[in-house]
Amino acid sequence: MFEIEVQDTFDAAHRVVSYPGKCDRLHGHTWRVEVNAAGTELDELGMLVDFKGVRQKLKDVLGELDHQYLNELPMFKEHNINPTAENIAKYIYSAIKSSKVFDGERAVLKSVRVWESAHSAVRYSED
Repeated sequence: MFEIEVQDTFDAAHRVVSYPGKCDRLHGHTWRVEVNAAGTELDELGMLVDFKGVRQKLKDVLGELDHQYLNELPMFKEHNINPTAENIAKYIYSAIKSSKVFDGERAVLKSVRVWESAHSAVRYSED
């Protein structure tokens, strides 16, 4: 089994509505995002999946979130979903999974991990 990982960051503000503490107030993070893909077969170049393609897809998705007030973005606001690290990880996973980078045969998206601080992260997968 081969696994690859690509990381990037974005800066954004949010609030966890109805949280019983200071996270209910507007605040921001530099979110770190890790994308993990896995598979058993390599392509003719000896690669599971091109890092460049995964990195670009992640950059595209994070570009939608960067320097935003996440609570106001349609993917959270329209569904009345708090933009917690858990919900952000699930959103990014869903957005990246449909990419042509992951062919579903050789390389599959395994998980997305979102860090909201150096000590706190969540991992989302469909397993």
